[in-house]
Amino acid sequence: MIRALASRSLLRQPLRSRTFSGHALPTVVSSINNTSGIATITLNHPNDGNALSLKMLQYLKSDLDEMTSDEATKVIVIKSSHPAVFCSGHNLVELVPGAKDGTVHDVEDVRRSHVELFNLCSEVMLKIHEAPQPVIAEVRGIATAAGCQLVATCDLAVASSDSKFATPGVSIGLFCSTPAVPLVRTVAPKHAMEMLLTGDMISAAEAREIGLINRVVEREELSSAVELLAEQIARRSSSAIRIGKRALRQQSTMDVRDAYSLAGTTMVDNMGTSDAREGISAFLQKREPVWRG
Repeated sequence: MIRALASRSLLRQPLRSRTFSGHALPTVVSSINNTSGIATITLNHPNDGNALSLKMLQYLKSDLDEMTSDEATKVIVIKSSHPAVFCSGHNLVELVPGAKDGTVHDVEDVRRSHVELFNLCSEVMLKIHEAPQPVIAEVRGIATAAGCQLVATCDLAVASSDSKFATPGVSIGLFCSTPAVPLVRTVAPKHAMEMLLTGDMISAAEAREIGLINRVVEREELSSAVELLAEQIARRSSSAIRIGKRALRQQSTMDVRDAYSLAGTTMVDNMGTSDAREGISAFLQKREPVWRG
């Protein structure tokens, strides 16, 4: 596969490729805008609906490791090159080898491959959840099963009006247990339960109504809408966002008293940063701040 590698040494350089034998298409294409600090990960395996195969997940984890650890990265956007599919979830052929042609595989070997796949998928989702930078899903087309999980895991999501979402595992005897983790933390439990129990597809408008996504825009406006949102965030203090996102994730599982204790400590720590001093000074002096964090 030809893959654009977002390694730390390449983040500030033009997009480059690495060749993997036998394949002509890049599975994941990654780049960063040197000026804005907006990094982009493009799912680019249209032949299988951008399925989260083991190889796709390995590439995603590698690129996320590099992007999230590089201070030049201010915002990460995850998108798809497919005009009708954001991400279809896991590859069923990979999940059940031999299902199409009736061949039999060793049960323990298959189980080990399942453990490897689902553990790696969880690592990727946790990498997004714990990223210091905001992560935005740019959704064009369907996002199902683990693809819906990916949308729910991202901090923000903007979708085209013709996009659709589902957790349809129950329809094939496989409850979407891992997609349920971010789903039930993103939308109200009863909405999450309905999606998980029925497997029904919901529209972009419905997804926005229940809080799965932030915005719905026309297809032709999607890329520019995400770019504007990412640029707006990238212009803010990176240190403030890192501090705030970490505390927000931590306090969301605490009771109110502990949450306020953490938030108060976080505010004190944030006030001690050079960006906070610069931001307050700039506001009082009626000028644009110059961030250092």
